[in-house]
Amino acid sequence: MNKVYSPKELSEAFQILNSYQPLKIVAGGTDLMVGYNSGMPVPDQLLNLWKLDELRHIDEYPSLLKIGALCTYTQLIKDERVRKYAPTLVDAAKTIGAMQIQNRGTLGGNIVNASPAGDCLPVLAAFDAVIEIGSVRGLRQVPFTDFYTGYRQTVLAEDEMVTNILLPKQKTEESAKFYKVGTRAAQAISKVMMSVRASIDAQKCVKEIAIAVGSVAPTVIRTRLTEMAIRGLIIDESLIATARKEMMEEVRPITDIRSNEHYRRTVSGNLIAKFLRENYLA
Repeated sequence: MNKVYSPKELSEAFQILNSYQPLKIVAGGTDLMVGYNSGMPVPDQLLNLWKLDELRHIDEYPSLLKIGALCTYTQLIKDERVRKYAPTLVDAAKTIGAMQIQNRGTLGGNIVNASPAGDCLPVLAAFDAVIEIGSVRGLRQVPFTDFYTGYRQTVLAEDEMVTNILLPKQKTEESAKFYKVGTRAAQAISKVMMSVRASIDAQKCVKEIAIAVGSVAPTVIRTRLTEMAIRGLIIDESLIATARKEMMEEVRPITDIRSNEHYRRTVSGNLIAKFLRENYLA
């Protein structure tokens, strides 16, 4: 590695991104040594964002939270506004590594790392978050569900970086859950993750539902066919069976070192059944 740039202002970071390429961006750096040990080439130039306090804010607006890309998992877990309006994001952050990782790892890093096993990503997908992207050319916003173009691939141009995450608040009439299935209860890469957000009326009719799943496709996905099969119907055992079947058909898991395709498909179906049964039939 020949050069490490450590800007203290966002405008300076944009200028560096515009002037020096190729450039590897790093925030908390929690995946850096893991990557090097697995054979990832050491970059010639590194852009270290850790000193950009401009991106550590959490701002509340009437309908959403604006979360800076450098907010750590610990910051998310402790913030009262996040705990109140995005409790499933807190639940997801708590599953990431140990305390040391939570103190350094950032939400922006989890997003840009673009792993389908990124723990916070299903929550962002289920809540229709928007990603703010910046460069010397200005800011633009991309719906989270359009941010990934393939496995480990994003819409980011070479001179761009994620600056903020716009996360709609959970409404009082909504219920939401985050599930993570891994080899261990903690400090494990997920085999399957699911985030569900739903609005159910007094007659147990599904008014609205959003379901996002991780580790079952090249990217985190919204299972929109399963959502369509549930929306507008009364929750009973028949609907739960339909939801399980639709989910198992819609996900596209692979077999790898952590799990196999059949297990991931089955667990995905079981998780949506678990959400519907425990929250509305128990």
